[in-house]
Amino acid sequence: MSMFDALPPPDAYHVVGEGQRPSVYAVSELANACLGAVGLEMARLIEVLGLAPSAPDVTVDQRLASLWFGYSFRPVGWEMPSLWDPIAGDYPCADGWIRLHTNLPHHRAAALSVLGCNADREGVAKAVLTWQGDALEAAVVGAGGVAAAMRSREEWLAHPQGAAVCQEPLVDWIKPRRVVLRARPEASAARPLMGVRVLDLTRVLAGPVSTRTLAGFGAEVLRIDPPDWDEPGVLQDISLGKRMARLNLRTEAGRAHLRALLAEADVLVHGFRPGALDNLGLDLATRDAIAPNRIEVTLNAYGWTGPWANRRGFDSLVQMSAGIADAGRDWAGAQKPTPLPVQALDHATGYLMAAAVLSALSAAARQEPVGVARLSLARTAEALVAIPKRLSGPEISTAEPCDFATSEEASGWGAGLRLSPAVKINGCEMGWDMPAQLSGTHPPQWNERQT
Repeated sequence: MSMFDALPPPDAYHVVGEGQRPSVYAVSELANACLGAVGLEMARLIEVLGLAPSAPDVTVDQRLASLWFGYSFRPVGWEMPSLWDPIAGDYPCADGWIRLHTNLPHHRAAALSVLGCNADREGVAKAVLTWQGDALEAAVVGAGGVAAAMRSREEWLAHPQGAAVCQEPLVDWIKPRRVVLRARPEASAARPLMGVRVLDLTRVLAGPVSTRTLAGFGAEVLRIDPPDWDEPGVLQDISLGKRMARLNLRTEAGRAHLRALLAEADVLVHGFRPGALDNLGLDLATRDAIAPNRIEVTLNAYGWTGPWANRRGFDSLVQMSAGIADAGRDWAGAQKPTPLPVQALDHATGYLMAAAVLSALSAAARQEPVGVARLSLARTAEALVAIPKRLSGPEISTAEPCDFATSEEASGWGAGLRLSPAVKINGCEMGWDMPAQLSGTHPPQWNERQT
C-alpha cells in the first residue's frame, strides 16, 4: 500500500450535513476531503494495528468540516484578543496591491524599516503607494520581514516559484528508512493513538492544526515554544489537547533538553524553514541518530523547490502570491484583494499533515519503509484550485449553538465552547483530554508512562 499523497475522492467516505463556504474556490469540498483523509488514514491504521477486524466506516459532517476550517472555539463571558497587528493588511501600491504581515514584532520592525514611516496605517498606506509591488515585497523580505504582492493565477504559474510548486507532490516523502514502532498496549479502537508521543515544534497555524488533530485521537502532544511566546487569539483555537511548554533553544541547555525530548518522541512535527533545525544542531542525520524510529512530518510556506523554498510565509500571503486573492476579487466584483473566507490553506495543510502521520504509522506497522513527509501551503493551494466546485445549499459563515459540544471547555483564558468533531469513525472516539492552555502552562517533559 502506497503512502498517503493525494486527496481522497468524495465517494471514499460518507458525508452528512449541508452548506458551503461562499468562495471563488471549492473551500468546503477541500474541507470535506481533508477531514475525510484523516478519517480514512485513521481507519486504515486501526485495521493495520489489529484494533478492529476491518477498517471502520468514516463519516464527515460537511457543515462542521467547513466550520473547523475557521475558528473552533467561542469564549463565554469574555472577549477574544485581536488576531491581527494594527498595521497588518492589504495596501494599494504603485502598480497593484501588497499584503504586509506584521503580527510578530520583528516582522513589523522589518516592514517599517523599509518603508521609513510611523507605525500607523495612514503613514504605512502613504509610504506603500510610492513602491512597485515586487520591489517592496523583495525589500521587506530582504530586511527579514514577510510580505506578498498580489499576483494573478497566470502570473503565479509563470513565476519560477509557482512553476516549481506545480511540479511537487501534495505530500513529498523523502529519505525512506525502516521505522520500528514501540509497543502501545494502551491503544484501542476507541483511542488508537493512546501512548503515541508527538513532539510539536510548530507555530500558527497549519502545524498546530495537525497536532491538535492527533491529540483528538489520544496522542500525547508536547508543544515547545520559545520563552515568553504568545499567539494572541490563536492559542485558544489550536492548543486544545496539548501540553504547552517552553524552552530557550538559543542556549546549549535548552538544545540538550530538546534532544532528550526528541529521543523519547514517536512523532516529530515541525515547521522550521530548511536549514533551521540544522542550526540548532539537529540536522536530519542527527535526528536519525537520536530518534531512529520516529515518524516525521514538516511543512513550509512556498514549497520545497524553486527560488522561494526558504521564504517565510503565511496563509494570507500565499493566497496573495498564488493568485487566490486576485481570483476572489474578480469573483466578488470587488476593487481590492478578496481572500478565501477562512485560512483554508493552513487548515487543509494541517489535516493533510495529520493524515500523513497516520499513513506513516500504518506503513511502519506493515514493516514498510517510511520517509519524512514534506508539505507546503503553496502546494495545498494548487490542490484547492484543482477541485471542482459542486456543493450548494446554505452559505456557512458562523457557527450556531447546535454546532458546539454541550459542555463548556475550561480553557486557560476562561470558559468557552468548542465545535463538535467533524469526522466520525465507527468505534473510534474523537475528543480531547485537556482544554486549550497558555504557552508555558506545562513543564517541558513527557508524562510518565510504562516502558
